[in-house]
Amino acid sequence: MGFKASHRYARISARKVRPLANMVRGKLADDALAILRFQPQRGARLLEKVIKSALGNAQDPEKTRNRNVDMKKLVVFGARVDGGPMFKRVRPRARGMAHVIKKRMAHIHVELEELNQMFGGEDGTSSESASSGEKTSSGRQTAE
Repeated sequence: MGFKASHRYARISARKVRPLANMVRGKLADDALAILRFQPQRGARLLEKVIKSALGNAQDPEKTRNRNVDMKKLVVFGARVDGGPMFKRVRPRARGMAHVIKKRMAHIHVELEELNQMFGGEDGTSSESASSGEKTSSGRQTAE
């Protein structure tokens, strides 16, 4: 189970934040913050705040359920930017026409996961055991 944080109704277009989310997805949380710190875009500041909030959730004892969480091993498991609602404004144009201006919003969601939790068990090994009668992905049983 990961640690989640979100910023809903952020007053920025989702299209401007998505490349930044793609840049930090799969990176360690500290590395992701370092990458975003040197990006000039305003969306980097918003994404940085959401990642810091998810790190704060990982430090919260109620959310960790009395397990030790190594802050150095948290990975940005999911970074998703969805489009939100739009403010629609009217811009007067020539000859009495009007064009609609859409002021877009975004929902920014970040999920952090511990590095060893991403691969299965606590010790980093997969939770499945390789027994001799186990079925393969095609449905056939293996025989040894």
